[in-house]
Amino acid sequence: MAKSKEELIQQLSDCVFEMEDDDVADVAKEYIEEGYEALDGVLRGLVDGMNRAGQMYEEEEYFVTDLLVCSDAMYNGLEVLKPHLPLEKDTGAVNYKCVIGVVEGDTHDIGKNLVRIMLETAGFEMYDLGRDVPLTSFVEKAKDVEAQLICLSTLMTTTMPGMKEVVDMLEKEGLKDKVKVMIGGGPISQAYCDQIKADGYAVNAISAVSLAKKLVGMV
Repeated sequence: MAKSKEELIQQLSDCVFEMEDDDVADVAKEYIEEGYEALDGVLRGLVDGMNRAGQMYEEEEYFVTDLLVCSDAMYNGLEVLKPHLPLEKDTGAVNYKCVIGVVEGDTHDIGKNLVRIMLETAGFEMYDLGRDVPLTSFVEKAKDVEAQLICLSTLMTTTMPGMKEVVDMLEKEGLKDKVKVMIGGGPISQAYCDQIKADGYAVNAISAVSLAKKLVGMV
């Protein structure tokens, strides 16, 4: 007997939340085969599961490594559902572009990967430069693809000044009004964000989505 849309959405959410990265693709395929809307599967299923995992992380019930497995599950489900999502371009909506990466000198990228996946799911076209990224690369890539947002991540205090350098480069090139800068990572704070004149600070991947949308005028 075919499962209802609500049952499968709950299963998608549970697969992500319970770190079942091997099973989620099968559930996603079943969901699509039943003719249900891919967008609901992503937002009410996969993203909901990631939100639940994020809450567990905030309550210190989940570790960063758990979140990474959850994000793997989410991405596996997304691979199946993504081809069936309605294209933003078809609706005449703005195609929001974001350049993301870990600043030069830092190789910690778990948090960055989570934010990338969450923003991708939220409708952003993502350009992931990876980790230990030369600072000029952020600005060059943003200019190249005409991005509205740059996301900078670091877990090290020694590489924090690199974030200010990127903001300064944008200012120098007259791009500060066109390209917003969102920063995040362990040692980062709202106070530091204000100090370097970045446009926003996200404490985690969940809050990064709502902040990113706000910064580019998506909401």
